[in-house]
Amino acid sequence: MQKLNEAQLKQLIEAGVFVADGALSIDVMRVTFLADFSVSTAQIKKALAELELDYSPRGIHLVKVASGYRFQSDEGLGILLSKLWQENAPKYSRAMMETLALVAYRQPITRGEIEEIRGVSVSSHIVKSLVERNWVKVIGHKEVPGRPALLATTKTFLDYFSLSTLAELPSADNFVDSLEQAMTASNIEDNTLDNEKRH
Repeated sequence: MQKLNEAQLKQLIEAGVFVADGALSIDVMRVTFLADFSVSTAQIKKALAELELDYSPRGIHLVKVASGYRFQSDEGLGILLSKLWQENAPKYSRAMMETLALVAYRQPITRGEIEEIRGVSVSSHIVKSLVERNWVKVIGHKEVPGRPALLATTKTFLDYFSLSTLAELPSADNFVDSLEQAMTASNIEDNTLDNEKRH
């Protein structure tokens, strides 16, 4: 087994996270680019903690999400950077956000239980869309007549919202409102830009 000094390890981890297609877990690091080196988990965690500190004042941060570590832009720069991509960010209906919030905060939960709480029926399109985005999955069936599917969130859901665990979710009361405000701000930004282009 080869040895790495702290600076080399940090450099290798930084490059590994940078070139990875998605978030990179410590386990994946160990069995891929660190497989030939004698490195402890404590050393890897120390290098990651140092990298987090190194990047904290920059426009890019090293962030731990459910699937592992990844680089992402500072949250405050999101709207400005979104101009790099031509397509608009998808707009989600309030019904979809409420359904997602109920799955996130009350999981495992059935579609019938969601309908009971919301007081309206849940469109099968909403559940299908959440499953297709891989934000929600069926984790079993409730032992009641009809054995309805039990829904829960996925690691992809946590990754998308930059969370490592469900414990990091904001308070349930604020979740849908926060998302709505973000979407409204995005729409105002789009409309302002459209108006500026016309004048």
